[in-house]
Amino acid sequence: KLKTEILQLEKETADIAHPFYLGKKCEILQDMNRHLEAVLKEKRALRKRLIKPRCQESLPIEVTFHKYVVELLAEAVTFIEKLESHLQTLRSIPEIPNVIKNMDTALTKTEVLVMELEDLAEQILTWREVQKEVIPLESVSSTQICFDISYALVTVPLLIFISV
Repeated sequence: KLKTEILQLEKETADIAHPFYLGKKCEILQDMNRHLEAVLKEKRALRKRLIKPRCQESLPIEVTFHKYVVELLAEAVTFIEKLESHLQTLRSIPEIPNVIKNMDTALTKTEVLVMELEDLAEQILTWREVQKEVIPLESVSSTQICFDISYALVTVPLLIFISV
């Protein structure tokens, strides 16, 4: 009875434990292992190629096409520059209302300063006329008059600027 059970067990496990079948399975496993090793090697090579920048590799191009490749590269650089400027313009669109408001404010301040400068110029001209009438030109040297005018031109706008 024990022998029949052993034979029954051998029959059930024959495809697993028999040396003939084990040899075939071992060969299959070795083939699978070699295939997986090849995949891993390719994976490493692929990873290296992906990490390495593509622009550092030379591409085989026929000599007759070199001229066109150079032109194409120049066009690509121009395209990238224009693209960057267009992207900058698109990014600045939300800021346009603030920029226009600041420009309006600056324009108003400039107009006010221009009006004050015109008034100042008129005051200087009238002051000059008054000085000509009060002080005869022969008694005062021309350098003194130039100094007085330049002093007035510097101090009065400076006072206006400080008050603004």
